[in-house]
Formats: sequence, C-alpha cells, structure tokens
Amino acid sequence: MSTPADPAPSPLAGAVRLGLRRGLTEFRHMLRSPEDTGWNVIIGVGILVYLVTQRDSVIPGSGGLTLPDLALPGILAATILFGMVMGPAFALSTEVEEGTVLRLRTTPRGTTTYTVGMVVGQVLGAVPMLVLILAPWPFLLGDPMHQGPGGWVAVVGWLLLGTLATLPIGIVGGALAGRPTRVMLFVMAPVVALAFLSGIFGPQTIPPWAAGPVQAFPLYWLAHGLRATTLPAGAEGLELGGAWHPEIAALVLLAWAVVGLVVAPVVLRRSTARQTASALAERLQSLVRG
Repeated sequence: MSTPADPAPSPLAGAVRLGLRRGLTEFRHMLRSPEDTGWNVIIGVGILVYLVTQRDSVIPGSGGLTLPDLALPGILAATILFGMVMGPAFALSTEVEEGTVLRLRTTPRGTTTYTVGMVVGQVLGAVPMLVLILAPWPFLLGDPMHQGPGGWVAVVGWLLLGTLATLPIGIVGGALAGRPTRVMLFVMAPVVALAFLSGIFGPQTIPPWAAGPVQAFPLYWLAHGLRATTLPAGAEGLELGGAWHPEIAALVLLAWAVVGLVVAPVVLRRSTARQTASALAERLQSLVRG
C-alpha cells in the first residue's frame, strides 16, 4: 500500500528560513566586528555621560522631571530611527553597487530572502545599543519607568511598532540611492534634520514652526507614545496640544508600517530589474578609473 508523499516545501517558507539564517549570520558578524561594537559602545557611553552630567537639570513646568527623564523616550525613538533607516540604507546601497542585488534576480524568491535577512539583521543589530543605554540607566539616573514595571511591556511594543514603521524607509532610501555616497545626502541629512526638529530631548525643544510638519513623520509619534508610557501624569502638559494621544501615535506608526511594507518590496524589485550585468560592469570600471 503506497503512502502519500510528503508535500513539497513552500518556496516562500524556504525563502523566509534562508532570510532568517542570513539575518542571524549578519548579526553574529556585527558582534564580532570591532568597528561595529566600538561604535555602539562609544555612542551609548557618550549618551549616558552627557545625561549623567544633566541629571539635576529640572525642566520648567514639568512637575519636577529632569532632562534625562524627558530625554529617554526621544533617545530610544532616535536609536530606532537611525538604526532602522541608516543601517539598511547604507547596506543596501553598498550591495547594489557591488552587484549583490543584481544576483537576487538569479535566485528563486531572492528578494524575499534578502528582505527578511535585512529585517532580522537590523532588528537584532539595534538590541546592543538599547541594552547599553537601558541596562545602566537605573543605577546612574534612577528608575525611568514612572508608571510602573508593567510599562516595560508597552515600551517593547512601541519599539517594535517603530521598527516596522521606519525600517522600510531605509530599504526604500538605499534602493533609490544606489550608492553609499548618495545615502549621505539623500537619506542621512534629512533624517538628522528630522531628529532634531522632532525633539529628541523632549517636545519642549520642537521649534514652533516645525510643530505641524513633524507630526506627519513616525519619529515624533514614536517618542510621544514612549513618553505617554513612561512619564507620570502631568507631563503631558509639555506635549504639542498639551495631552497624550497614544491611540493616534499607534495609528500613525501602523500606517507608516503598512505603506512601507507594501512599497519597499516593490521598490527593491524594480531596483533589481533596472540593473543589468553590463551596467554593473561599467559602474565598477568607472570606480576603478576614478
């Protein structure tokens, strides 16, 4: 009596598994890289040193909140923004220039594998920086969770939602830039400007003329949601509009995530479709001549 054959594995499932392995491998390489590890340590320690020196700076009209209290949500939001936008943008533009993206066209579900690997690698890559900032915080600056330990669950949720909202921006930016030098101008410069205008150290630092425009972008709402979760009652008086709006924050971030996750694969596929072997060879020759 014959037995039914095992169903063939799904190509999509296989591509996802390969992408997961790729992302884990990239994360291990990052942990073993002195440059990447050193960069995380320098930035994380630098942030903590600055805030420790400002731990007695009380924000006027905040009910006794210090600068570190108010700055932590913005710093976490900016860490996600820079990690999820700049990392993928530089990595993807480099691999476009080197021809890695071109080879995706010869691999079944290559774009899916690449995208999953990118997402996993970048998400894991943000963990060391977050740990460096948060682990010593209670010992140096006091408990940052003014609304109780349960708020940490909500913080994780905000960070994951912020990741989904911002990572597609990095993929689109890297695919459109095509070269790392263009990322500096067309991706990094706008992101840095947005970070400062969105109030990294608290909503009181947002210029009045920028109050409307920054609310169209995910950084402000990610920081707003984190502040609504961590800060005590009364701190909402410093927000734009003077109130917490976590439901609006979640909807804005979700909208950016949905649109981005739809648009990013399309842009990535079109960028691979535009590349040809002859164009890549010509580009490499121009780099050698230059």
